[in-house]
Parts: sequence; C-alpha cells; structure tokens
Amino acid sequence: MADFTGPAGPTGPIRPAGPAGPASGPAHWNPAQYARYATHRARPFHELLARVPPLPGAPPRVADLGCGAGGPSAQLLRRWPDAHVTGYDSSPSMLSEAVRDHAGPTEAGGSLDFVRADLADWPGPRRETFDLIISNAALHWLPGHTVRFADWLDALPAGGVLAFQVPGNFTAPSHTILAELRDAPRWRDRLGTPARNTVWEPGEYLAELARLGCDVDAWETTYQQVLPGEDAVLEWVRGTTLRPVLTLLADEPEARAAFLEEYAARLREAYPRRAYGTVYPFRRIFVVAVRR
Repeated sequence: MADFTGPAGPTGPIRPAGPAGPASGPAHWNPAQYARYATHRARPFHELLARVPPLPGAPPRVADLGCGAGGPSAQLLRRWPDAHVTGYDSSPSMLSEAVRDHAGPTEAGGSLDFVRADLADWPGPRRETFDLIISNAALHWLPGHTVRFADWLDALPAGGVLAFQVPGNFTAPSHTILAELRDAPRWRDRLGTPARNTVWEPGEYLAELARLGCDVDAWETTYQQVLPGEDAVLEWVRGTTLRPVLTLLADEPEARAAFLEEYAARLREAYPRRAYGTVYPFRRIFVVAVRR
C-alpha cells in the first residue's frame, strides 16, 4: 500500500516501472519489510471497507487492484464469503506470497485467485464485469490514474462500487527530505528526478467521479502513528517510499549506506524518538464511488 510518492500494503500496489526520471528502474518489493508495520498499514483498508455499501451481485465479483501479498484480498472474503475475488499485482514476489498463503476456495463457495497485471492497462482487452473494484494504497503509483476511472467504471454495473484509499502525505518531511536528497548534486545523477505527487484532494476525486456518474463519499484521516524501534520512520519508508532509491543503489553498497545514513539523520531531526516511540503523522485519502 504507502508510498514511493506515497504503499501499497501488504496490499502492495500494482506498480509502473519506477519513479519518474531518466535514471529510473524497476522497484523491487520486499514483502517482509513492508509487513513490519502491518497493523498500521492495514487500518486504512478496514476503514475503507467499512464504508462500502451492499454490492449488486449475488455472489459478488471483486477485483483487488494492488493486492500485494494478498492479506487484504483475503479480508474481502470475510465480508463476502461467497464472492469470487481476484487480486491483481505486478510484483512477482508479492504474488508468490499471495498465492502460497491465500489462494483457493472458501467454505461458503467463494474463491480467491491472483493474477499478474499492470494497473496502467487493466483490465485490458478481456472485459469482465465486477461488482466491486477496490484498491488499497496503490493508485498513487500510477501517474494520471484518474484517467483510468472511466474504464474502470465501465466494468461496473449500476450499483457497482469503486473504492480506494491513497496516501496523502507527500508534503510530509519523510517525503520532502527524500526529494531534496535525490535532487542534491551528490545524488542527482544516480537517482534521477524525484517522482511527482500524483494524488488529488478528496474534493477533486469527488467532483471527477460525480461527473462520471457516481454517488461519491470522499474523506481524509490523519493517523498519529506511533512507531517502535530505532530509526522507525526510515524503517517505515524502506517498505514503500524508499524502494525505488534502494533499487537504483542496489549495486553500489557504499553509496547506498551513505545515502541511508544521511537520510536517517535528517529523519531523526524531523521525527524525534520519544520514550513511547516515534510519532509519524500519516494522512490518508478515501473514496467510495457508487455507479448510478
């Protein structure tokens, strides 16, 4: 879920090739690192899911865009035990864990499967109707994701739902410090241009989806996350926001260590550790759109 320009969760996003810029390469995803703060990362998904209204299909057909390691996809079957849920992701490592841990039928007649796919052209030439298209901390990885809304809504019947949540913390120190470092003379040639913020404000999502024929519920929440351990914010962003940088420096261990040392020092100033942990405020944007 969270956050190169903001996570994808254990819901790891369907990801494009990498951050914007000429030096970009594919970002490699580590399910274990992402899951270190699984409770914090899962909370927005549960709050999003709680606002999804009853679905038109019986049983419903559900697409989870950015399923990552499959945990949230499995949660969908707790809400709709007889649903046919498909999780889509582009990360082989995430999908491998998802298939191993979650794929298969349910006792209520539902099923969960996983398919490798790219959000940029999903659902592709094979058209299928879904009752719910849901995405947890994934859409911010796709510049211009709002252009895809019309296509996705075409895959929903009347009463079908498009629901998603995305990070909205791109002006937070964790992100602005990273962008400043990437753009510094020491790192610019290695790391390319920092990615742009691709996330809209809640009211902008509301207006666009209403224009496309939906009844829209849009809101935001800022979680005052208390993270345990040393360099807690650095460990958080290692699982998401920092992945493209770590990938680009993968073959330069000394440079990688130097970058992390510099970034960690600035994060410690921005987010001082307290006796009870490190507070990392995290803003999330939520949208539930029902097609008329």
